Amino acid sequence: MSLERKDSIKILSIGREITYSGIDIVSIKPSQLSQEHDIESYSHVIINGGDGMVRRVLKQLHTLDSLPKFILNPIGSFNVVAKIHRVSSVDRVLERLSKGIELETEKHHIFRLNDEIFLFSAGNMGDLQHILLSETFRFGWLKYGISKYILSAIFLLPAHIVMTPFMLLSSERFFIFTPIKWIKKFGNFYGEVEDIHMELHGDHNMIELDGDLVTIYSKYIDISKAGYFYIVV
Repeated sequence: MSLERKDSIKILSIGREITYSGIDIVSIKPSQLSQEHDIESYSHVIINGGDGMVRRVLKQLHTLDSLPKFILNPIGSFNVVAKIHRVSSVDRVLERLSKGIELETEKHHIFRLNDEIFLFSAGNMGDLQHILLSETFRFGWLKYGISKYILSAIFLLPAHIVMTPFMLLSSERFFIFTPIKWIKKFGNFYGEVEDIHMELHGDHNMIELDGDLVTIYSKYIDISKAGYFYIVV
């Protein structure tokens, strides 16, 4: 099926310089995104990075009246969002665009946690400890790839075995992981997000969101759906 003319295709690439013959691609660093004041003029946005990068980009863009379609270039450690949708390579997507072939897209939901957003994962249970320890290992040959996450999981396994049953029953602990949404709720584990409200201990709480660590400056946590965006597959 024919798409719009090639000369009407304008793409923003975030996190890596990308060029393709016949397609207008503007490449910027993630830190420059806030300076782009006409995002809606782009037909597509390429996000180069892992799940955290996708989340941070969507945090800035998800309130736009008209979101571009997103092309994922999954160069992070896990790339869960890209795996969920089985996205095509960037080269393959750009080739189809250059030929005027209509791109297939899939919807991905966005969730809000107070003033933050997340795409599939949020919590302060074992996921938080795992990311904390993994980030401690982010140096030398462990800096890139999944080795630091595997090492962290091995070190934390005994603690997880002992702590998880208690955390699942705690009113101040929770874990959300929507890729296994067939488990709607088990204790404080949620595979499906509806409206969730809870009160934690203290006014400074560290939370894991899609592999990022953020601090929530409130003991009150409100979680709900916040819309969706389209990913090119």
